[in-house]
Amino acid sequence: MSAEASVPPPVLWAQRKDDVLLTFSVESKDPIIKIEKDSVYFKGVNVQDKRNHEVTIELYDTVVPENSAYINKGRCIEMVLRKEKKNAPYWPSLTKDKKKPHYLKVDFNKWKDEDDEDADGGGDNYDIEQMLRAMGPGGGGDKGEKPSFDDLESDSDDENLPDLE
Repeated sequence: MSAEASVPPPVLWAQRKDDVLLTFSVESKDPIIKIEKDSVYFKGVNVQDKRNHEVTIELYDTVVPENSAYINKGRCIEMVLRKEKKNAPYWPSLTKDKKKPHYLKVDFNKWKDEDDEDADGGGDNYDIEQMLRAMGPGGGGDKGEKPSFDDLESDSDDENLPDLE
């Protein structure tokens, strides 16, 4: 394989009632990312091995690019795609193509089944609204405030422990 050839990066995906979550598992400083109504484009160079990564993912259904965003977390790029159809059935797959691409895997850490969301009223919803606000339109950096641990008290479990015999 020549150094010039581009390969798709590993991509993890999950979905919620109103959103699709993508993680491009590649460390890339300045990737080119385009979120279209029916597709997502990614192009970037892996910082570690200098491999070129490029992929266009034709989505199963439509999304709202203006309400979708991404954030480069250094080791990966996380993306939230807002589905165009509200309360529509879950997508059976990320892509329209029946054949699953080799680079695409389900992100079980972020996945929520339709039944799970209905049962817990949407659940924590991966705090998607906060994530979208932090990303800003079209992506961006971590603009949120850092948590302060100054107000935490000492751990009472560590006090007055009996001696070991």
